Amino acid sequence: MAAWLSRGVPSAGIYVGPVSWLIDTQFNYAAVPWVCAHQMPLIPIFALAMAALSLFGGFLSWRGYASAAPTPMPDSTGAGRPHRFMSLMGIAIALLFTVVILLHGAAGLVFHGCER
Repeated sequence: MAAWLSRGVPSAGIYVGPVSWLIDTQFNYAAVPWVCAHQMPLIPIFALAMAALSLFGGFLSWRGYASAAPTPMPDSTGAGRPHRFMSLMGIAIALLFTVVILLHGAAGLVFHGCER
């Protein structure tokens, strides 16, 4: 676990961001009857948790970018470069899905769950 935090995972943001959005969207639809019955703003709270999870995937991608060598080692064929590109894509995708999750959570502040 400590190795993931220190070296990072270049593709973490590519997977964690969309999976967080998927879980958030499914929860939003599943929680509507409960939110309508109890009038508790549960959807924005859950959206914040999923946005934090998506940002954590972006953090792992950023750590992968920071730990990858900017130039290939002299005895390699350039194997370090795809890791940096994958890390940048992971960071961008994680940030994109974080914004989408937060926008879905903001809708939970406007709508109370009982609209028809």
